[in-house]
Amino acid sequence: MNKATRRQTRKQTRKQAEQRGRRAETFAAWFLRLKGYRILEIRQKTPHGEIDLIAMKGNILAIVEVKRRPTLALAQEALHNADLSRIEEAAYHYQAKHTKWDNKTIRFDAVFAAKGLRIKHVKDAWRGY
Repeated sequence: MNKATRRQTRKQTRKQAEQRGRRAETFAAWFLRLKGYRILEIRQKTPHGEIDLIAMKGNILAIVEVKRRPTLALAQEALHNADLSRIEEAAYHYQAKHTKWDNKTIRFDAVFAAKGLRIKHVKDAWRGY
């Protein structure tokens, strides 16, 4: 395989992974809606990075990271400390720009998705990291 072919293959693989991630975010949003959350934002970009989902339920403003892998265990392992710092900075930037959410409690959740429509919502997922 020549250099140009390898580059094209990597580009296709990256694009496919991005498409799977976007589908997982859409699926996670529907899952959270069924649990009574109101989805405020999907793929919210900030100078500090992207927030996958921002949802509200009661007094909780949930900042949700979505990870999709072949198994739920692999999805959970994909959440790293570097992700947590980036997402926290992005969340605080978002809240500073949207003062109407000042009276809400921010909680950092995760939704893990795997093949076969398996999904797991972990509230306050940052605990233990």
